[in-house]
Amino acid sequence: QVQLEESGGGLVQAGGSLRLSCKASGSTFRLISLAWFRDTPGKEREFVAAISGSGATVVYADSQKGRATISRDNDSGVMFLQMNNLKPEDTATYYCASRFGFNLNPSWASQDSNYGYFGQGTQVTVSS
Repeated sequence: QVQLEESGGGLVQAGGSLRLSCKASGSTFRLISLAWFRDTPGKEREFVAAISGSGATVVYADSQKGRATISRDNDSGVMFLQMNNLKPEDTATYYCASRFGFNLNPSWASQDSNYGYFGQGTQVTVSS
């Protein structure tokens, strides 16, 4: 079993930046792939980004390319999402997700059904 805890959300003005963190415990960190998803009321869960166990493979949603950077520190067991040039439409609850297996395939990385564990989420609000 994997426990995931997100942090770093908050209120920011449009054009600003935030860095989300996801602390994982309960498993060998480098052996799990990780991802960020987000929920907005009235919309389906949306994929944001994913990263393989080694960090060598990353996948981004088209809406995040050029604005977000996903990374991980396998020594400390933490994954990060640096979000720049935030827009009001980025307002959502952001969730960290994990799956066993250090490989990541872009063909399925964006599907939340491929991840077995989710954190409690952290709220990001972007004001216009």
